[in-house]
Amino acid sequence: MYTIVNISIVFVRNICKRIDIYICKMKSTQRYYPPEKFSRDIAPLKAFLSHQVLGQSVQNRPIEVYRLGTGPIKILMWSQMHGNESSSTRALIALLEYYISSSGEKALEGLQLAIIPQLNPDGAQAYTRINANGVDLNRDAQDLSQPESQILQDFCRSFAPDYAFNLHGQRTIFGAGDSGAPATLSFLAPAGDAAKSITSARLKAMHLVADIQSALQASLPHAIGRYDDAFNLNCVGDTFTQWGIPTLLFESGHFPGDYDRDITVKFTFEALKSAIEHIKFPIRRSDVVEDYHKIPENAKNWVDLIVSPLAVGSNKEQQLALQLEERLIEDEIHFIPKFSAFGSDLCFKAHKTISLIPANPDLIIPENQLESWNYNNLLVEYL
Repeated sequence: MYTIVNISIVFVRNICKRIDIYICKMKSTQRYYPPEKFSRDIAPLKAFLSHQVLGQSVQNRPIEVYRLGTGPIKILMWSQMHGNESSSTRALIALLEYYISSSGEKALEGLQLAIIPQLNPDGAQAYTRINANGVDLNRDAQDLSQPESQILQDFCRSFAPDYAFNLHGQRTIFGAGDSGAPATLSFLAPAGDAAKSITSARLKAMHLVADIQSALQASLPHAIGRYDDAFNLNCVGDTFTQWGIPTLLFESGHFPGDYDRDITVKFTFEALKSAIEHIKFPIRRSDVVEDYHKIPENAKNWVDLIVSPLAVGSNKEQQLALQLEERLIEDEIHFIPKFSAFGSDLCFKAHKTISLIPANPDLIIPENQLESWNYNNLLVEYL
């Protein structure tokens, strides 16, 4: 098993010489998607969309809804409830572009979309999960303490959707089951009560999730997961399910090597398009619940980087696991390595593995130095 330890300064210097090429220059301009970028991307589409400002965020940024289609089946979508989860918002731009095209217009017949692309524009600006008051909006469905939460629920009640899509982003730590690939996409049909009852609303959501998985599994083999369905009425999806609205949680995760999430955005777009198609034309299923539960439940079994083999005293088969922390620096997301685990039997898969020369004497850490230094601070300093 692994244990968390502190590592010596000599060790850090030697490790960093070998990983700085991989980590030091890792940054993304794509992941940061503040309101200014969204406004730029939506501008060419506005002439084809009905547009309304629903209210203001804590810091007085507008919260907008974009509407398309006039059919009787109504679908509500919202994204960037967590401001640092931008992949689904980028996918929504592609979705709107598609539905205003000649081929997309036909696919939208019979449907009506209402899309809130940035429910938490202040969080999007600051690249934070929380809003400007430090509140997680996806834990505010009952208290409704924040203007953003009130805006979403007020609009949902007035729009009265037949389906609700709650769009999020997912960290690199998740795999599609214990033996699966990184979870590029994950879905959930949230429960509406503590017993996780299969109500008619939840059954419709389960059916739609199973249909999306069937449509995309050839393109994403072993990379589609099912999110944990622990009930929490403070979460918006659980609340909406309790109201009787079939609600789907979309989680845009990690595709191997895709830290910009460009490939993930494309698959999220395909998932949204598939969901809308299968609302109109569901796949016939003999047992919806069984098909839904066949989708592997997500496991927290991945780390960004494993460095090995390392030597501690006489043990020459140690491994170091690092997780990359996202940090906004001058309109770019920089990936900062943070200690995750160290030991001889790490139960993780790695998005990247760096192999060191095991015979190098500089990599032997005297056991009496293990307590000497704080690893995280030194790693950032020497990178």
